[in-house]
Amino acid sequence: MSLFAFVHEPCRDGDVTPDATRTDECRATGAASTSATAISDQAGAKASAENFPVALRFLPRRYRGHLAAVYGFARSADDMGDEAAAGERLDLLDELEADLGRLYRMISWADVPDVPGGEGSTGGAPGSVDGGIPSGGDPGSRNAGGSSGGHPGAVDPGGSPPRLAVVRALAPAVVACAIPAQPFHDLIAANRQDQVVSRYPTYRDLLDYCRLSANPVGRIVLHIFGAATPEREALSDQVCTALQLAEHWQDVAEDLRAGRIYLPLEDMDRFGCTERDLAAPGAAPRVRALIAFEERRARELLDAGAPIVGTLRGAARAAVAGYVAGGRAALAAIAASGHDVLRATPRPGKARVAMELVRAYATGR
Repeated sequence: MSLFAFVHEPCRDGDVTPDATRTDECRATGAASTSATAISDQAGAKASAENFPVALRFLPRRYRGHLAAVYGFARSADDMGDEAAAGERLDLLDELEADLGRLYRMISWADVPDVPGGEGSTGGAPGSVDGGIPSGGDPGSRNAGGSSGGHPGAVDPGGSPPRLAVVRALAPAVVACAIPAQPFHDLIAANRQDQVVSRYPTYRDLLDYCRLSANPVGRIVLHIFGAATPEREALSDQVCTALQLAEHWQDVAEDLRAGRIYLPLEDMDRFGCTERDLAAPGAAPRVRALIAFEERRARELLDAGAPIVGTLRGAARAAVAGYVAGGRAALAAIAASGHDVLRATPRPGKARVAMELVRAYATGR
């Protein structure tokens, strides 16, 4: 599950895959598969109708539109990896990535303006967008699936436009904000990993997964606000990883029902917990101790990254403060449950989120 799913927590509608035309058959016809179209259209519709958190609801329209487009893409990747028929998931993710490659090949990067210090930049921070359009290159060139194969400003003459609406919807954000392709490829890679990895032996292994599933979202958001710098990206990675961990600790029972355990096995061994313990209707003392340990570790990571708020201003400051607030409120809800995440999924109330938002915005951390 991507970070956007955690932040917005939209409803799940169950298996969204219809009886579908196989992806390989559709490759031959040059059309999107029935499954990919249905899933991405549903994700795009949810993005358009989504009630964003308070901090994001008051952003200027251009930012909300870009964030909604990115959310639609991330939600499509999540649904292809979680809700589609198991035998179709990898093919669907391949199809989504191929369509992303079409998007980056069709854009004429000569028409993309340089992105100076945007609205989110404070006077003391570099304004150039790290990872955007380097001199003599283009943002789509880092991954084979999105490689342009041409020179800056060129359009692939033999290329075709994206087939999926959620990928086409990314174009305004990609062009206006010089968003590189790699974060989108990483989100797809995270969902691929979910198909083959269901246990994480060490905490380091879990952090490596978060680098694909969570950190790309923060980097995309920084590009949207014209505020991406190496320093901010490092802080953003800490915030996003902490948010992803909070989501995992809230959803231990749900993830187990899906066949996945994100709690590091080394930590389970340390606290004497077994998979049978996680399947219980309520958390035993040893499970509570384990969740308390993980909750504190996520909180420390979030606090370490939260100073990113103080480097931003305006809409960017409000948006990023909203993400920090959501993470703190989620971790507080876990603690308030007595760290029993098995009896019910702990969710924060709106008042707690609002309080944390005001605090983060005012203090800059």
